Amino acid sequence: MQTLLFLILFPILVACLLLFVKRTTLRYGVVTLSALAIGGASIYLLMRYALGDAVYFAAPSEAVNLFMLAIEMGLALFIVYMGAKFRNYPAIALAVIQAALVVYLEITFSGSLHAANNLFIDQFSIIMALIIGIIGSLIAVYAVRYMETYHHHHPEVRDRQKMFFFVIFAFLAAMFGLVFSNNLLWVFFFWEITTISSFLLIGYSETEEATKNAFRALVMNLLGGVAFVVALIILAATEPASGGIDLARVLTSGNTAIILLPAALIGFAGITKAALMPFSSWLLGAMVAPTPVSALLHSSTMVKAGVYILVRFSPVFAGTLAGFSIGLVGAVTFVVASAIAISQSNAKLVLAYSTIANLGLIAACAGVGTHMLVWAAILLIIFHAVAKALLFLGTGAIEHRIGSRDIEDMEGLIVRMPKMAVMMFIGIAGMFLAPFGMLISKWAAIEAFVQVPFGLIFIAILAYGSALTVFFWAKWMGKLVTVTRGRERVEKGFFEESWAPLYIITGLVAAVVLLFPVISTALIEPYVLAIYGITAHLAEANVAIMLLMMTLLLILPVSFLLFRRSAKHLPAYMSGRPATPDLQFAGSLGLTREAQTRNYYLTEYFGEAKLFLPGAVICAALILVSWVLAGVAA
Repeated sequence: MQTLLFLILFPILVACLLLFVKRTTLRYGVVTLSALAIGGASIYLLMRYALGDAVYFAAPSEAVNLFMLAIEMGLALFIVYMGAKFRNYPAIALAVIQAALVVYLEITFSGSLHAANNLFIDQFSIIMALIIGIIGSLIAVYAVRYMETYHHHHPEVRDRQKMFFFVIFAFLAAMFGLVFSNNLLWVFFFWEITTISSFLLIGYSETEEATKNAFRALVMNLLGGVAFVVALIILAATEPASGGIDLARVLTSGNTAIILLPAALIGFAGITKAALMPFSSWLLGAMVAPTPVSALLHSSTMVKAGVYILVRFSPVFAGTLAGFSIGLVGAVTFVVASAIAISQSNAKLVLAYSTIANLGLIAACAGVGTHMLVWAAILLIIFHAVAKALLFLGTGAIEHRIGSRDIEDMEGLIVRMPKMAVMMFIGIAGMFLAPFGMLISKWAAIEAFVQVPFGLIFIAILAYGSALTVFFWAKWMGKLVTVTRGRERVEKGFFEESWAPLYIITGLVAAVVLLFPVISTALIEPYVLAIYGITAHLAEANVAIMLLMMTLLLILPVSFLLFRRSAKHLPAYMSGRPATPDLQFAGSLGLTREAQTRNYYLTEYFGEAKLFLPGAVICAALILVSWVLAGVAA
């Protein structure tokens, strides 16, 4: 239990310390040492608990519950104050409603608000702890130098780095608390801390757009928070049958008729937190924040909290029409967000829509909830976390050097920033190429959907959405590796300290691909077996094929090195037109023109204006259907 408490409390201590650190060099040292401690503790959990069953800890709760209640009321007052200051009345109303429901829960059901064990650890929480502790900490290290450069490029933004890093580490602490809590009241407390943290980070620049988008994220997540409290009230009122607020008892009660409605409400909270449609706009708006915030939200904190809670409640959703509806919300989100990503040239928007799409796929697996789909969902969480962290941090580094985040402006990055281009290439490959992890996970999901009723619906959506992802990733990858002439190298001069997190995360992308059979065998399969009594795994033949593909992939860059001197450098081919080495060619009417390439974005077919509203309406209807079906089952 000491390690769990360390991971929850130590980041808070670091956050408080960073409030008093002004110098960038000293801040870098504190953040780096803290990241090493947090990452080391996460790895220790892996070594200590990976091979055993779930372990529960009876942590004291009386004083802690009162302390949490006081903080929740304080946060509600803070939201009311900020809402009044910026005249955002929906935020005020939702904060008041949520606070009133919490007080009602505490007063009316005080005798039912206890869990036999308040903290626990199992293989799934270990996986989440590794993502938070390693990926999240590396993002924090990267952010130190990034924020110094950010304020150099944006002198108009008030320097609030002390607050920024306080919130970053509070965010990490809240995520650790969320994944280690067996008491649903504690889960809700940490859930709300992540909501407030994202609000503060998204609004960091204090511009009108940033403030607007921060409040949008706050309001949407407060909607989920209200649903979460209502679920807790239902569970507390039906404690003998439902298990009350003890997460382990709820998931093993077997009384689906009682717990399905609160599970659907908590699932709705997960949908808002994971930014699935119709709530995806808050995550898109979060792109106004500094890049480390985007990386943190997408890879290891906010949105991962949403899919974490959905996967936790998968056993409750399995075999129910309500769960099927939640799964369809994820499936529709996957295909619509993938289609919209095709029309985007802004790199951060492409990453945002691809995140929403992949979270939708995870939610689809969690909603249907069979043992094979839960296995696939956890694989998706792992592979998405490492690849997306690399892509966001890489995009931030590129933007600082070339002054743009437009994909078209990244043409020839292999010449201008070769190291960064290779890292981005690996990150993008990790999202859609064989044998990288996302493709493995999608294949596993397709195989699992074959075996469920109406699974062909999900298979069709998954196949079509996956084809769309190939389109937008391939466009970006092509721009990166295009060889251009006369371009100046701009990689030199980028803060050297920031390269270390990028190198490490790049290595992690490759490592999880090579070690995914071990990850599955040691962590995912035992968890699925403990929950369902049956587990899933990739066949040995498929594992061998994947490893063979990886080997062949690694031969490619080696072959470039071996034949580098003997290779022939040919002039560019311009469809038979006379061309010069600097990519000029003889055009019509005797004019000399420069060769240019540009991607298709097909906005008239795949633009936000065409697809967002229909997708949002369909998903909103499916959410309402899930509530109705859950209520009817009760």
